Amino acid sequence: MDPRSENGSGRLEELAGSIRQSVIRSLAEAGSGHLGGSMSSADILTALYFSVLKHHPAEPTWPGRDRFILSIGHIAPVLYATLAEAGYFPKEEMLTLRKAGSRLQGHPGRDHKLPGLELSAGSLGQGLSVAVGMAIAFKIDGLDNRIYCLNGDGELQEGSVWEAAMSAAHHKLDKLCLIIDRNGLQIDGSTETVMALEPLKKKFEAFGWNALECDGHDFRSLLNAFQKTRLETSRPSVIIAKTLMGKGIKSIEGDYRWHGKSPSKEQAEEMIKEVAK
Repeated sequence: MDPRSENGSGRLEELAGSIRQSVIRSLAEAGSGHLGGSMSSADILTALYFSVLKHHPAEPTWPGRDRFILSIGHIAPVLYATLAEAGYFPKEEMLTLRKAGSRLQGHPGRDHKLPGLELSAGSLGQGLSVAVGMAIAFKIDGLDNRIYCLNGDGELQEGSVWEAAMSAAHHKLDKLCLIIDRNGLQIDGSTETVMALEPLKKKFEAFGWNALECDGHDFRSLLNAFQKTRLETSRPSVIIAKTLMGKGIKSIEGDYRWHGKSPSKEQAEEMIKEVAK
């Protein structure tokens, strides 16, 4: 089934719904965490892990796998939920989020030995540099592995992102794809109020990138964008995915106050009902 078809998109929507429910449950159980960005990027990760990435959950260290780098480490709950949905570890483990001794900490750490995790993440602005290094290494070795990196839009205010962007274009890293969760919000409010990013597409084009825009909540739009990046043979690609913070929960959609907030167990029950519709 072509995931870009209506039936294929329906399956991805069901998976994304399940991932969102898992995120809500785990944050309510933990009593802390980052809900807003986890909800806005759930469709992006669903598209990646169930239609784009070359990976084997039963063999997490398979050398032929594509790499996914989560740079925006505080939305770890949605990465964990996606990995669990894909079969990397039992879904029940999601309820150990942020608990002592859990492999699922507030920011992902490779020292916790969670299968499917490629990078420890916490300080913002670091992931793209790691992805560039991987892409250069694969290019030197003549390997065909692709590298996908997810950044938040507020994260682009870090100077290290643009140094990495220059390096990627200079080395013509055509197997590298950066995805930006462009929900327009960060912890203090609108990105354009805190430190304006626009015109974002033109900035990446000026840095020598193949820059694309898409609807980050429409699977056909997302998958068409990913397909276009595979046709690029001489430069890195960036997909600016337009999203909505808190997507799927009307009462928190577009509300920056839910950037780093978790629901109560009572709120979570209502949120799960809404997401499950």
